[in-house]
Amino acid sequence: LDKGHTLPRARNATGTHDDALASVMADRELWSAEDVAARMEFSLRCAYAYGTSAIRTHVDSFPPQGEISWPVFSELKRKWAGRVELQGSCLVHLPFYDTPEAEGLADLVAEHGGILGVAAKSMPGMTKTFDRFFELAVERNLDVDVHADETADPRSNNLEDLADATMRHGWEGRVVAGHCCSLAQRTDEEAARTIAKVRDAGITIVALPMCNMYLQGRGAGRTPRWRGVTLMQELAAAGVPVAMASDNTRDPFYAYGDLDPVEVFTQAVRIAHLDLPADPWLAGITSTPANAMGLKNAGRIAVGLPADLILFRVRNWTELLARPRAARLVIRDGAVLDAEVPDYRELDALFA
Repeated sequence: LDKGHTLPRARNATGTHDDALASVMADRELWSAEDVAARMEFSLRCAYAYGTSAIRTHVDSFPPQGEISWPVFSELKRKWAGRVELQGSCLVHLPFYDTPEAEGLADLVAEHGGILGVAAKSMPGMTKTFDRFFELAVERNLDVDVHADETADPRSNNLEDLADATMRHGWEGRVVAGHCCSLAQRTDEEAARTIAKVRDAGITIVALPMCNMYLQGRGAGRTPRWRGVTLMQELAAAGVPVAMASDNTRDPFYAYGDLDPVEVFTQAVRIAHLDLPADPWLAGITSTPANAMGLKNAGRIAVGLPADLILFRVRNWTELLARPRAARLVIRDGAVLDAEVPDYRELDALFA
């Protein structure tokens, strides 16, 4: 949410991951508390109108941004309580946890009730750094959320390192890993070994089909040769919980999106061939992420639970997948929700 809707002033000229990162780093100079709050609030209003009841967001936390953004996040969490359940996970690169500042960041995250997060890529001494990362999480009783293997490099296997570290520190069932793109570039035997460890470590995988297909395989004048999506079907077949999400929205990492979970579902089904049948995959935007977030009453319909659901004017999956913008009624706590997505012009002052 903290990156969302920066695209009008933070373009990604090449569409690549490296240029997205550079553009965000430059734009971060403008990330005052007021700027971050305005864009996050806009995003929440979009998500709420479409029927979302819970969001986990990464919060860029490189000093001094963490001290700016975490209080904003906490205030929005308080303000939106009862409408959208918010969880925040700090986002820094793995080498940051080798620095003295890492302990202060972990304390900041714990102070705001957050999740300890990291963006991992292969590096010397990764095992030692992952151990330090987990030690900070265990000491503060924090869940863990990791950007893993957001690359096409088949040599990158942070996911297996993460699974090993999870089991070393006894943190099974408390870890989420997103992206995991390079898993689809490894041999079947290598992938199967990693997937088995992920299952044993109780890690939930979050696939990000739209964002990863946008970034991965980019090259000037070159049609992409792969989709950038992790092995959703193989992971699920092995018993690994697989969720799906949008990740970025209208920023240098993904130029599109509107935080509509139905768009996420329909695009994931199309991109990853999840349609034979599609029914089991609906858990990927409902009960599976709710379980990973520790929300026992969210993402499911049952007697005695809050009546939070979306009704569509369609009769079967093929109609919904063919017409995802079909008329819908968002029902929250048993009442039809009267909310509309906000007008983009409300953000114009940020881009003057």
